Amino acid sequence: MSKLVFQSDFGLVDGAVSAMKGISYKVSPDLIVSDLTHDIPPFNVWEGSYRLFQTVDYWPEDTVFVSVVDPGVGSKRTSVVAKLVNNKYIVTPNNGTLTHLAITNQILELREIDEDKNRLEGSEESYTFHGRDVYAFTGARLASGIIDYPGVGPKLDIKDVVKLPLIEPVFSTEKIVGSIDILDIRFGSLWTNISSKMFKKYGFNYGDKMQVKIIYKDRILYNNIVRFGKSFSEVNIGETIIYVNSLLYIGLAINQGNFARAYNVGTGINWIIEFEKYHYER
Repeated sequence: MSKLVFQSDFGLVDGAVSAMKGISYKVSPDLIVSDLTHDIPPFNVWEGSYRLFQTVDYWPEDTVFVSVVDPGVGSKRTSVVAKLVNNKYIVTPNNGTLTHLAITNQILELREIDEDKNRLEGSEESYTFHGRDVYAFTGARLASGIIDYPGVGPKLDIKDVVKLPLIEPVFSTEKIVGSIDILDIRFGSLWTNISSKMFKKYGFNYGDKMQVKIIYKDRILYNNIVRFGKSFSEVNIGETIIYVNSLLYIGLAINQGNFARAYNVGTGINWIIEFEKYHYER
């Protein structure tokens, strides 16, 4: 059975998501249609990119994802389908949504959607709902086998993938500096772009205490000593802990609290986080 997974910033308060699913079932009633999320903050392409990165590895081969976070809908931005190295597909505007998959070398091939062939019939005068008219329609045709991947449209160079600005984590003099990529939204934990592998490589071990700083546009918003632990229960309720998240990247959380809300922390390349080895005073 073919699997089609939807992500958008549409929310569920109106009929937009239902319309996309309805079109998909019209294409093929045998599809298995699921949701990644429809709670991406409006126009937040960065978060759309990260949620794909967070999720796609855990779906079977041949799953087709339709990701619609499209503030440039109706403009000259291209519509594409990316084929991943694990034989999964992302149907999306080429506006940065593929950033995290691109920088982790997961994109094998890129094709532009030929809207003369892959567009809902009768929608040609609709310029503001490509999620239904182009992306859901094309995704359903691809997932159901009505078209194969070359049938999407002309091949593009992988270099044509639009990528959002980002920074790479760096290590110097017992300090690792990275960015806060995303929030574990419900619990307010911070997820950084620093991998647990990098932590271990430079000698940061469970049980260590570290000087943690959070910097936003040259202003230090947080500066404290924090323990690196395996689970939240290693610190008291209300205390902060450094931990390894489900994607094996470094996170920062308050045990049974909300770190992002407590310190008014955001995400993106302007949100810098530093971890430095803490040496006890004797």
